[in-house]
Amino acid sequence: MKKLEMEQLFISRYGENNEFLRIFNAPGRVNLIGEHIDYNGGYVLPAALEFGTTLAIRKRADRKVTFASTNFPYRAEINLDEIGSSKMDEWVDYPIGVIVELNKLGVNLTSGYDLLFHGEIPNGAGLSSSASIEVVTAYALLSMEDKECNTVEIARLSQRAENIFVGVNSGIMDQFAVANGAQDQAILLMCDTLEYELVPFRTGAYKIVIGNTNKRRGLVDSKYNERRGQCDAALEILKQSEPSLQYLAHLKPERFEQLKNTIEDEILVRRATHVVEENARVLESVKALSANDLQAFGQLMNASHDSLRDLYEVSCMELDVMVEEARKIEGTLGARMTGAGFGGCTVSLVHEDAVEQFVQNVGEAYEQRTGLNGEFYVCGVGNGVHEMKEDK
Repeated sequence: MKKLEMEQLFISRYGENNEFLRIFNAPGRVNLIGEHIDYNGGYVLPAALEFGTTLAIRKRADRKVTFASTNFPYRAEINLDEIGSSKMDEWVDYPIGVIVELNKLGVNLTSGYDLLFHGEIPNGAGLSSSASIEVVTAYALLSMEDKECNTVEIARLSQRAENIFVGVNSGIMDQFAVANGAQDQAILLMCDTLEYELVPFRTGAYKIVIGNTNKRRGLVDSKYNERRGQCDAALEILKQSEPSLQYLAHLKPERFEQLKNTIEDEILVRRATHVVEENARVLESVKALSANDLQAFGQLMNASHDSLRDLYEVSCMELDVMVEEARKIEGTLGARMTGAGFGGCTVSLVHEDAVEQFVQNVGEAYEQRTGLNGEFYVCGVGNGVHEMKEDK
């Protein structure tokens, strides 16, 4: 959404007045590699996308905050003194939760505001539409109130808004990538400590193609808890030989090879093997990307999916079909599931000359084999949250 277009939408909704209208944007995100290792003390490698959530905002003369969206019919108008007193069970709970967290930090809004959101992230696709809304709200309100915009702290408060007010127990990767992403850069993030570094992701003639399986992810919560328990069980066994070990991902693959025979349960061995090897793949990916070796990175993406399918067992038929068909396209360097699994999205690295063929062939084959319509989003790596100053 361009700045001028967003301004026109806002004025058609709220009318004109003398207050200054400002426009902000926060991206969606995709995790390039490093799946199911954040809670095992490992690294993740997300990147911000070129599309996301745009927010137009303007001060009001009273103490009311109004929320509207171009995507949903639901609107809300709440007095600042009452905000957060109850949930709406609607999309507005995300920005309301952010205001509640700002209040806790002593950032009390000095006036009311009109807010209009426009989202370009498909809902339910696993590309962090909720984190995008939270982060853009926090950044915009802090800017409007002339407060410091520390993007690491914005990620923290946005996660708290989702955990506490909305009631979704999400990790911090989504909010962190949305707040701190940078064009042509991935983020190597240790989720526990929030230590991070930007890694060059110069895709050149290659595009990120995200494939939405449109398969409902009904097993995610139960299987997530089950996998976490299995990893904890494997860790306890390994600690008998390695007492100082705090997380599975802290084991080097060579050391794990020496110790894995102490685990008698074959399922626990498979789960731990994925965690240890996936963390190593993330670090290898950083080396590959730093050397601008996209071929090597694509191979690591493929290995990641195979491990998630065979060792961690969080893939599903639909994800596997989409990945298989993606790999058949000449010009695809790598393809893998991304996210929690059991549905959701794949991410592929595809040469720009093959993108059209990719979308057509993979889409047709996927529908034939699964009976579902896949959706594809072609994009590059964009910036984190920012104020839009001019149309480009």
